[in-house]
Amino acid sequence: MNNATSSPPAARGPADHEVRAQIVVAATEHFSQYGYEKTTVSDLAKAIGFSKAYIYKFFESKQAIGEMICSNCLREIEADIRAAVDGVDRPPEKLRRMFKAIVDSGLRLFFQDRKLYEIAISAASERWPSAIAHEECIRQMLLELLRQGRESGDFERKTPIDETAAAIYLVMHPYINPVILQLSSHYTGQAPAQLSGLVLRSLSP
Repeated sequence: MNNATSSPPAARGPADHEVRAQIVVAATEHFSQYGYEKTTVSDLAKAIGFSKAYIYKFFESKQAIGEMICSNCLREIEADIRAAVDGVDRPPEKLRRMFKAIVDSGLRLFFQDRKLYEIAISAASERWPSAIAHEECIRQMLLELLRQGRESGDFERKTPIDETAAAIYLVMHPYINPVILQLSSHYTGQAPAQLSGLVLRSLSP
């Protein structure tokens, strides 16, 4: 599969500085307990034991810290999706697995840590770079899967592939976007199988 992935935003200070990682770990724990929206950089500095000015040497804002945490979570989701897709050979089954992994990974983040999920909601609502990169990663994975299906003869070739990928992405989008996912939780049990089945029938050559 395509190795596109969401990338963390650029941050201040040396990229490999252990203090940056320490801040991210502490911020993840703090946001998990108190929530992202209710926490200020001053709150975070006090909890970590650093000065606010020192934190700003590594991150230009609270959002920059949230971006790093969000990128870490989204990379886990992308890895889950890629592992599910790469675990089978035939493109139709890959597509079924992709639908299911998108839903399962989003729900895992949603239910395991509701307050960290708030960061993903902020990222999607405010169009943070990490959320945009994540969406592009999913699109590229989908596009590669469609190419494989066309090459194997499993998928039709008449429709422009970009148009096909865009349409399928719109079907997936309610389960990719955390804002919509929380409103669609009543349908997540049957949605992956039903939607992937419908899409696969439309892709039949």
